[in-house]
Amino acid sequence: MFPRGREIILGISASISAYKSADLLRRLQDEGFLVTVVPTKSSLNFVGAATWEALSKRKVRTDLWQDVSEAAHTDLARDVAAIVIAPTTADLLAKLAAGICDDLLTNVIMAADCPKVLVPSMHPQMWQNLATVSNVKTLRERGFIVIDPDYGRMTGADIGIGRYPESAKIISTLNSTLERSADLIGKKILVSAGGTIEPIDPVRFIGNRSSGKQGFALAYAAAMRGADVHLVVAGELPDVEKKKLEGITISAISTAAEMAAVMRAEAPFSDAIFMSAAVADAKPAKSMGKKIKKDELRNIELNQNEDILQTLNQLRRDNGNAGQQIVGFAAETFDDELDSGKSHQQDLINAGRKKLNQKGVDFIYVNDVSGGKVFGSDMTAGVLVCNDGEILEVSQTSKLHLSNLLLDKVSARFQPNQA
Repeated sequence: MFPRGREIILGISASISAYKSADLLRRLQDEGFLVTVVPTKSSLNFVGAATWEALSKRKVRTDLWQDVSEAAHTDLARDVAAIVIAPTTADLLAKLAAGICDDLLTNVIMAADCPKVLVPSMHPQMWQNLATVSNVKTLRERGFIVIDPDYGRMTGADIGIGRYPESAKIISTLNSTLERSADLIGKKILVSAGGTIEPIDPVRFIGNRSSGKQGFALAYAAAMRGADVHLVVAGELPDVEKKKLEGITISAISTAAEMAAVMRAEAPFSDAIFMSAAVADAKPAKSMGKKIKKDELRNIELNQNEDILQTLNQLRRDNGNAGQQIVGFAAETFDDELDSGKSHQQDLINAGRKKLNQKGVDFIYVNDVSGGKVFGSDMTAGVLVCNDGEILEVSQTSKLHLSNLLLDKVSARFQPNQA
């Protein structure tokens, strides 16, 4: 995973229009992209490395043989959402079409498995040259996105097709390519994930089955769209999640009470809350400080845990924050032996409606976890019940895709001028 999911490389080749990429860089940052600039050595004749480092706030590598031990070309190519080469010269188009990689930028392009957007900028005669026309055709057939240059005045007195496009056009193409927009910039999103545990003694506990994958997917999807995310995690984080990720703050907790405390503290500052954690409904009335002997472990007195989802809704009312959106999650099971071959979609809808009304939240996503389905999987299926009466049946899909579907619903309800 990459920070915010909007990690991109901005390649710069040797054109006089390279200075326009300084504006593009700024506009990309405004869109929530995290940008690493990779200029060709020749391009530094137009705009120097110091400028790119100052604007990107990142180290700029210009030489394939710089920091060889770090394998810069594969290191830079790893986990980027896209590569944008602006400007792209006729020379670079020819190299890419021929598969030549003789510098850092071309090596990075060759090593990266992500969308690549080319922004040609050159004299009209160079753009219309048959070699360039052929190279562009070849690159498009290979999956490169090539933005046609604009019509206008060149560096000298000539006028024609070859001008560097406006930054807005490039960013629009990039967002369309990634099927993502930064619609959540300025929004604070609170997400719970995982399954809480309630200790019986130092080695035993009561808990719920949950891998946390849905909550992790929600956090990444929201960060990808520019939000500041607070992820409250019960249980162990996968290794990849242990990195400090820009845009995501992580609070690690264990019990329902600990989760409730963090959620209550963060809720007033959040524009949307996703309660995807599996919270234990009950806890031992007394947790022992030492292991209970097996022959003494006969009965466990239980106390009910706080209903965090209802608490969050009450906090919203108390704070007068009617614009805050709250999304709950519910898991249902059915007796497959008795109900063999029966569709449980209507049962899921009914369960979702009931919980939506009980909790007073905006959305409930409910799924069938009979036989251990969904838990630990990257896939999910279920029903989304909305407080405006909409029912959306979600067929088998990835948890990341579901996350973006939920974020689409929440984002659509934010007022345009809401802080």
